Amino acid sequence: MTKVPDKNSLFSDIEKAQILSNAPLAARMRPKSLEEFVGQRDFVAPDKLLYRMLQAQTLSSLIFYGPPGSGKTSLATIIANATNAKFFYISAPAAGVSDIREILSKAKDELLTQKRRTVLFIDEIHRFNRAQQDVLLNDVETGVIILIGATTENPYFAVNSPLLSRSTIFEFKAIDKTDIIELLKRAIKDKKYGLGTLDIKATEQALEYLAIMSDGDARRALVALETGVLSQKNAGQQTIKFDIDIAKESIQQKAIQFDPTGDSHYDLASALQKSMRGSDPDATVYWLARLIAGGQDPRFIARRIAVCAAEDVGNADPTATILAAAAMQISELVGFPEAQLPLAQAAIYIACAPKSNASAKAIWSAMSDVKNKRTLAVPKHLKDSHYAGAKKQGYGTQYKYPHENPDGFVPQEYLPGKTDKYYRPVPRGREKLFMDYLQRLDILIEQSKANPTEI
Repeated sequence: MTKVPDKNSLFSDIEKAQILSNAPLAARMRPKSLEEFVGQRDFVAPDKLLYRMLQAQTLSSLIFYGPPGSGKTSLATIIANATNAKFFYISAPAAGVSDIREILSKAKDELLTQKRRTVLFIDEIHRFNRAQQDVLLNDVETGVIILIGATTENPYFAVNSPLLSRSTIFEFKAIDKTDIIELLKRAIKDKKYGLGTLDIKATEQALEYLAIMSDGDARRALVALETGVLSQKNAGQQTIKFDIDIAKESIQQKAIQFDPTGDSHYDLASALQKSMRGSDPDATVYWLARLIAGGQDPRFIARRIAVCAAEDVGNADPTATILAAAAMQISELVGFPEAQLPLAQAAIYIACAPKSNASAKAIWSAMSDVKNKRTLAVPKHLKDSHYAGAKKQGYGTQYKYPHENPDGFVPQEYLPGKTDKYYRPVPRGREKLFMDYLQRLDILIEQSKANPTEI
């Protein structure tokens, strides 16, 4: 169990300074106040909710969620310094129920003896199982502790509902390029916590490159800056140049925020499917690339493409489903990186194909009737007659064979008691042909009712 180094810390000021001086640049450059905090203006800026809560010292339990390096721990540290409460920090992967119970016990003593509340910051709270989270419920409910939980996962999936209902949830966004460049420049100039004691000449191009490649992760950008600068510190040069070449060496490749087991992959899959449905091939191929680059299983992607082909294109262009099935089979045979080619071909085809969900709506409606309404019996003339005794029961004897009619169609009842239609084709793509054909059959049915002997 680790305590946040603030006014409640057991370390002396000298010891804290020594520890901080050996910390990585990203840790040293953590903002010390709300005025230094960068990003999350939706709730941290003056007159916004969290800012007002801190100013008024009316802090309630909080859940911070968002991507790595977006400021969750930094904001919790600021709260530790700004609040009058006792402050504890634990990391969920390293803590157990005994650690939680010990803090809760201390929090009760603090409230009873000092009339002071306790703030408990739990990093990666999603790593606590349900039983561990339940330990917190009563003390959060009664106000013995103020919980601040940080997670990269969607809390609606990762955190107990009772705990969520007792907390205010703040969603952190990836830090934008301009703010990350500001943080990098601040680190280069800062002589106390940053790299200001060194003579660094950083180009705008290099800083912009780090801001882009860190993909909203301020910590990663600062780590890359420190790596690039310190790698040249002992090179015998008085001035350290941080140009685009050094920046590329320092960060190697772009950090892609993606968790194939978390809710983010469902968000990306949803974006892919909705872009295909929305007939936007450019958005389609971008979200597909995000899934591929993030390491998503090709079978998961192929299933989404196949479902979209059947649901959103359907009979407006039946080739879409055939192509999706082929992409699924090919991608499983060849794997990545080659699998990206058939997947992209199928996804773009679906995005560009005419759309109809008439087939999907037909089966959804029929399934609803089967599950919720009285079950319809199979008419006698449609029943199987290929066994002894069937004809004695009258099964199949009145069935009319459509191919014996020049139109290839004979009006007869196939679904008793059903007056409205499940399948309603749309006038788009190939389905327009189906619509025209079914309309002609409706005319024949009406004619047969008026003149039953002529059909």
